[in-house]
Amino acid sequence: MMINSMDPTISSSPSVSNCRQTARCSGKLDVTLASRRRAELRRLKVKSNGDDCLTKRRRLENHNNDGKYDFDFPQQSCVIGRRREMEDAVSVELGFVNVNNDNTRKFDFYGVYDGHGGSRVAYACRERLHRLLAAEMKIGMGEVNWEKLMVESFEKMDEEVNESEVVGSMGSTATVAVIGEKEIVVANCGDSRAVLSRGGATVPLSNDHKPDRPDELERIERSGGRVIDWNGQRVLGVLATSRSIGDRQLNPYVIAKPEVTVNKREDGDEFIILASDGLWDVISNDLACHVVRKCLGGRIIFQKSTQERDDNQYKTMNAAKVLTKLAMARGSKDNISVIVMNL
Repeated sequence: MMINSMDPTISSSPSVSNCRQTARCSGKLDVTLASRRRAELRRLKVKSNGDDCLTKRRRLENHNNDGKYDFDFPQQSCVIGRRREMEDAVSVELGFVNVNNDNTRKFDFYGVYDGHGGSRVAYACRERLHRLLAAEMKIGMGEVNWEKLMVESFEKMDEEVNESEVVGSMGSTATVAVIGEKEIVVANCGDSRAVLSRGGATVPLSNDHKPDRPDELERIERSGGRVIDWNGQRVLGVLATSRSIGDRQLNPYVIAKPEVTVNKREDGDEFIILASDGLWDVISNDLACHVVRKCLGGRIIFQKSTQERDDNQYKTMNAAKVLTKLAMARGSKDNISVIVMNL
């Protein structure tokens, strides 16, 4: 049988020119993708400076003591990132409680809440958790038992959420910091995180609650639950954190009891970073502290100030924004919420 060498249905080995042409196309494709990535970053930057629908996309949710949203309020930055819905919430309540009623023991409250299944539990925590804690602190005047206060406040928050039929299967992590003149108290329930920079060293103030953490895995299995690898280690193949507020259907495997750390303030304390896992998934503790240190030193500036404002407040706000932008650039696929507390 004779075979026509010109038959287009018969494949032949690629020629050198074809290989070169393919290589050039591949190179052009890489350049195109890089160009699109730069355009996307520029688009996000434009949106971060806009308002109305543009502001909704970036979803900055700065919340001050008056209950109003102030996009220039220092310390915090929240972005929706690559998610369709914003499920994070943050809370900054300066002087939220005065234990002795004589202004001698005032405390500031900071909280980061990472919702899942919806935003309602995170938003409820933002509005209520600091109030529950303040009420508990006023009841226990005198020496403060921080672990007892935090555990009771988180449990009450969990009860309130689970009694609501509207919430359904939603839940939220909660990582809060209470800062006084003498102490730094952090309560963590979930996989958000608090990190302290002290004398140039990075000091973790919380330990992520992941289902594959040995002690958490043992607790879940002892309660009759299982951890299943379903796009990552998850409780019953559903939830990627082993502790949260809400998640009624996953009790008793997922609990709302926080782990509490109490540290005395020292002269070398510089700042604290409180952030959701949208940041920590792509940025290490050391790198985050390194970036904030440079921002507070004025060596990294995300956006120059066009208004008269306190320089330290501006640098703190700048540091929070730089961290969110860096996490986006590093490919974070989650909502990103960051609070920076300059000590």
